[in-house]
Amino acid sequence: MCRFFVALLAVLTLALPCFAAEDIVVGVTPFPHKDILLKAKPLLAAKGYNLVLKEFTDYVQPNMALASKQLFANFFQHQPYLDNMNKEKDLGLVSVAKVHIEPLGVYSKKIQRLNDLKKGDSISVPNDPTNEARALRLLEMSGVIAVKPGALVTVADISKNPLSLKFHELEAAQLPRALDDVTCAVINTNFAGEAGLVPSRDALSMEGSESPYANIIVVRAADKDDPKTKALVTAVQSAEVKAYIQQELEPRGIVPAF
Repeated sequence: MCRFFVALLAVLTLALPCFAAEDIVVGVTPFPHKDILLKAKPLLAAKGYNLVLKEFTDYVQPNMALASKQLFANFFQHQPYLDNMNKEKDLGLVSVAKVHIEPLGVYSKKIQRLNDLKKGDSISVPNDPTNEARALRLLEMSGVIAVKPGALVTVADISKNPLSLKFHELEAAQLPRALDDVTCAVINTNFAGEAGLVPSRDALSMEGSESPYANIIVVRAADKDDPKTKALVTAVQSAEVKAYIQQELEPRGIVPAF
């Protein structure tokens, strides 16, 4: 009799359906996007989804990979950057959730204050349209230069440069390495963090928490209402993720946007 029940149990076990977690493949840049989504991963697992992260080190390929369906979503950019990419490339991508704000900061290994800038000093800024504009507006707010009106301004739109500062436009990921060669550089918080720079400690000037440049979860327009999208948004805007940003990332200049 005992052998009968053991055999029956084995048959019933084999007959049970095998449920595999459905993958959600998201493209990210390393810090803090990867770190934030790793906090959302167990929340998604509890809903039957396996979060797969693919790392990128530039600001172009994540959108191209998403548009070509190599990814389900990406998490690395703010709305003005997405708007510009959609306009230029006709990608058809949409934002579905605000997650955090990464203030730009001005960093230097050569001066302690922006007031220490001298005639002819050099400054590096990001070369992508939206972040270059942000960098120039930050320098304008800090009293270093004046810039013409407009959204996507570049160094060509600087209207007042009393110290005749020299500007170098570089790929955002290269800016921390440029600190040895320039007087200062305006660096995105994620790349500053990778280089061991802490905005609240090291930035000579920094965007405030009111910055409109929240980093967003982006999907293809056709997937906006997909159950996977809704699950991803719920997880990334959870109380657990918000607490992680507040406790672990706010000291590094990163604040929640939800």
